[in-house]
Amino acid sequence: MTLKVYCDRMSQPSRAILIFCKMNGIDFEEITIKILKGEQHTPEYKAINPMCQVPTIVDGDFTLFESHSILIYLSCKYPGVASHWYPSDLIERAKVHSVLDWHHANLRRGSVGVIVNNVLLPLNGVPSNPKAAEEAEKTLEKALTVLETFWLKDGPFLAGRSQPSIADLNLVSEVMELELLSEELHDRILSPYKKVLQWVEDTKSATAPHFEEIHGVLFKTGKEFRELMAAKSGKTE
Repeated sequence: MTLKVYCDRMSQPSRAILIFCKMNGIDFEEITIKILKGEQHTPEYKAINPMCQVPTIVDGDFTLFESHSILIYLSCKYPGVASHWYPSDLIERAKVHSVLDWHHANLRRGSVGVIVNNVLLPLNGVPSNPKAAEEAEKTLEKALTVLETFWLKDGPFLAGRSQPSIADLNLVSEVMELELLSEELHDRILSPYKKVLQWVEDTKSATAPHFEEIHGVLFKTGKEFRELMAAKSGKTE
């Protein structure tokens, strides 16, 4: 039975799952759940994932959500998955887990806060909270500093690895979500982090051509968002 992947390419963890499946030749059916339209809250989807989030996989009678768990499951289930994605060596595997555990409370928390306050709220006509926006940016910058000075200090990929792991897929998808920001804010936040920028490029190369394909929707939406924000700004001047 074909693996079903319920996802939205606008979702950071969804993109990580899709790139992983394509990189490892895993046969799957992609079922789009449009989160900006609230489709994750429909009764039909809630019956699959009570958390009302993406991604979710359905593998026969087994249903699983949370992207880190999904990537670990897929790495272990499919024998054709290259070992660098989820190493068998206990110490190397523990390093990958440490990055994944750090991810949600740090990099993800910061990036989501910045995007909500600088993109989603203004586009929906909701006044942004300057204090919340400032705190989110501080959280993101702190996470990017740790990424730059610790996780990338010993090699081109996270935790000193010479090839990407599932942790790289999850975290690079998070950083790519910043494409939704204005060019000025995007560059101001990311430009100081040279190792992070090089790591993004290295991960793109290591996962070509799937990286660009899977991120195509994000790039298109980011352009549309910037045009809308510019139009709104023009109307208020």
